Amino acid sequence: MERNDTTAMTEEERAARRARRDRARRERFRARRRRQMLLLAPFLAAGVIAVVLLSGLGHREKGTSKDAGDVPAVGNAVVQQPKEPQELRFVPEATAATALLGDEIPSSHAVLIDAESGEILAAKDADAVISPASMTKILTLLVAVEQLEGEEALDDTVTITREITDYCYVNDCSVVGLEVDEVVPVRELLYGTILSSGADAALALACYTAGSHEAFVAQMNEKLAALGLDKTAHFTNCVGLYDEDHHCTVTDMAVILKAAMDNALCRQVLSAHVYETRPTEEHPEGQVLSNWFLRKIEDHDADNAVRAVAAKTGYVMQSGNCAASYGEDARGHGYLCVTANAYSSWRAIYDHVELYKTYCP
Repeated sequence: MERNDTTAMTEEERAARRARRDRARRERFRARRRRQMLLLAPFLAAGVIAVVLLSGLGHREKGTSKDAGDVPAVGNAVVQQPKEPQELRFVPEATAATALLGDEIPSSHAVLIDAESGEILAAKDADAVISPASMTKILTLLVAVEQLEGEEALDDTVTITREITDYCYVNDCSVVGLEVDEVVPVRELLYGTILSSGADAALALACYTAGSHEAFVAQMNEKLAALGLDKTAHFTNCVGLYDEDHHCTVTDMAVILKAAMDNALCRQVLSAHVYETRPTEEHPEGQVLSNWFLRKIEDHDADNAVRAVAAKTGYVMQSGNCAASYGEDARGHGYLCVTANAYSSWRAIYDHVELYKTYCP
């Protein structure tokens, strides 16, 4: 059981830390731009040469395009404009061996993917748009963690506001139980977002990292685009509330989970069974946060070659009971499993157990 004790800082110390993080962020941005320019230098040089040659020719050669989308032509040769470097994407693909699931898996939507090769091992209506409910918080965790300025930021504290608690109350959200003016370390907000599915923790993270819920949601959608999911996935909030414009597919959610598991801190949080928070004035004995799915599935997949080691559940009426889990075999080979619209939370667990048991190599 993990525990974290954070020494309270003065406002001046917090301001100094924020200033250091801002300076570090700007320096990382400048360094990234320098690396990009170094990568693009050969292409830019080629573009300059092409312009010089074109101006020297004074006319366009026969057989060249008059307007090729601002791509300069040199004789019959085409010089491609440099493109912005893109991060490598994880793209699941079905094969002739992909099992098409039916009633043997009661969940209406399901996908099981080899996390190493991207091969879809089994699927059931996996490309239909669904409401992801609290599985949304996997992306909330990932986006928040990617904004943190080093490990020291985990000990920064956030004060819970009336706006946060009111949002959770009005929308009947699941919560950690944080109270107005309670001071909470960022580290505990990460665990509270996943283990307790706490909307209060998720909103506090959003405001801490982006300044506002709205700005954070914009970052979430930018991340969806970076992962190549923006054609089917779009989020309107960081907690998973139902909205017609808040949607993805179970395959999209598997890709999001893969990105989170590739991040060491996200993997640690998603894999935790329990986490004990530090004592506060509002909670003198601290709180024990628990990942219900992981604690319960271990009673049922003990005999499986692949066992769930990380998970996040969700439920809204429009999605039914849904879950995303990451399983590993004895070799450490990973698998991604996402299901939606099970008729109970236990059914979601049984479907994951069955998928790992039946369809993993």
